[in-house]
Amino acid sequence: MKIGIEGQRLFRPKKHGMDMVALELIRNLQTIDKENEYYIFIKPDKDNICLQETDNFHIIEIDGGSYPIWEQIYLPKAAKKYGCQLLHCTSNTAPIFCDIPLIITLHDIIYLESWSLFRKGFSMYQRFGNLYRRLLVPPALKNSKKIITVSNFEKERIRNFFGWPDNGHIVAIYNGVNDYFKPIYDDNVLSKVKKQYNLPDNFFFFLGNTDPKKNTIGVLKAYSYFVKKHGTTHKLVMLDYEKTALSDLLNEIRAPELIENIYLTGYVANTDLPAIYNQCDLFLYPSLRESFGIPMLEAMACGVPVITSNTSSMPEVSGDAAYLIDPYNYNDILSAMEDLLSNEKLRLKLREAGFKQAAKFSWNKMSVEILNLYREILVCK
Repeated sequence: MKIGIEGQRLFRPKKHGMDMVALELIRNLQTIDKENEYYIFIKPDKDNICLQETDNFHIIEIDGGSYPIWEQIYLPKAAKKYGCQLLHCTSNTAPIFCDIPLIITLHDIIYLESWSLFRKGFSMYQRFGNLYRRLLVPPALKNSKKIITVSNFEKERIRNFFGWPDNGHIVAIYNGVNDYFKPIYDDNVLSKVKKQYNLPDNFFFFLGNTDPKKNTIGVLKAYSYFVKKHGTTHKLVMLDYEKTALSDLLNEIRAPELIENIYLTGYVANTDLPAIYNQCDLFLYPSLRESFGIPMLEAMACGVPVITSNTSSMPEVSGDAAYLIDPYNYNDILSAMEDLLSNEKLRLKLREAGFKQAAKFSWNKMSVEILNLYREILVCK
């Protein structure tokens, strides 16, 4: 059987969540499936060593214009050319006109739920992307054989949004966590990453970005009050955030001086993240809305106490291994930071629970479940 997998952005140097999920799916399928023939459709870019061909996995580079043109015109054309009997689109969108059976991984529908999220805090690129998805995703979903999403929370959210029955068309398959997220005891590895990203000695780690759902302003408010009460004993490390955008937010909360205590790492390669988790005292993940939340599991696997939200998918994924807070109340975030720093017994409890929780999720398990979906659709075709 011939299976096509869309991986348009896999070769771009700066990969993010959906890119990493697609990459891990393909890598694990290469290990577990030696029978079916796979065609991985990507757009040429600089990181062409992240994925290698094997006997039954073929990397097909498709050049051709912008994201919409590539996806709507060139992708279905290429899938047909190579005789694919199934096309899996991995990143929320898919071609509307495609005469090949489709599976779509729909990570979330946040862009469909709120125009305020569409407008506020986004670049023009993000706004266009959200508009594209709002227009193209609903008809593409209707044409799909199966929809994969990443949590039971998101499954119900999608089903209720569209008013669909619970008939098996939407399947929840959890993401995983890489094996290299673990405690690191090699001081050379830790010091190398510390120097590379200019990390302070004691810090909280926050994966913030300009997306309003990440609740960056709530974290900054909580941290500003922490500094007022406890001084600058702990810095705040933020990944992949621009200094100008940070200054604007700090001015908004009337704490511009806080910028001296915040360390901006820029983009961090996924393989460097474990060493950062291992050196932080707390991991802050108080998002307003998540469909899954892989970073929570990464931090847990590294033995770091996690503060996360009591909303959306986060309690489902974190289980009893995180400190849950109300993300809309920055005092809740502040109290959690103070509790975990002052209560060693609680820290150790969450550390041990975190190891157990992270171990429940694996890319291999995810890939086996998706492979079973491929087989189900191809057999029933």
